[in-house]
Amino acid sequence: QGQLVESGGGLVQPGGSLRLSCVASGFTFSTYAMSWYRQAPGKERELVAAINSAGRRTNYADSVKGRFTISRDNGKNTVYLQMNSLKPEDTAVYYCKADFFAVNYWGQGTQVTVSS
Repeated sequence: QGQLVESGGGLVQPGGSLRLSCVASGFTFSTYAMSWYRQAPGKERELVAAINSAGRRTNYADSVKGRFTISRDNGKNTVYLQMNSLKPEDTAVYYCKADFFAVNYWGQGTQVTVSS
């Protein structure tokens, strides 16, 4: 059974940066597309960024374009989300997800709080 473990969340001031990591195990990481989602209190979970299995194609939510960067290291079974110029509205629990056709796995989430 696949497992995803996120880390790197925390409290940061507006304008600051964080890098989230998600380590995968129990499945062939290099064949899965990976993505980051987030869910703020009282809101639906939304897609933040996605990357294909080879790491050559990415896409982003309009709200994070130019500020967030998704990347992956297939040798380390890890996907990253570099978050710069953070805003209070980026506050949420961030989840990573792995997809391969009808198979998908979710991590447990990591809290990101942007506040002064």
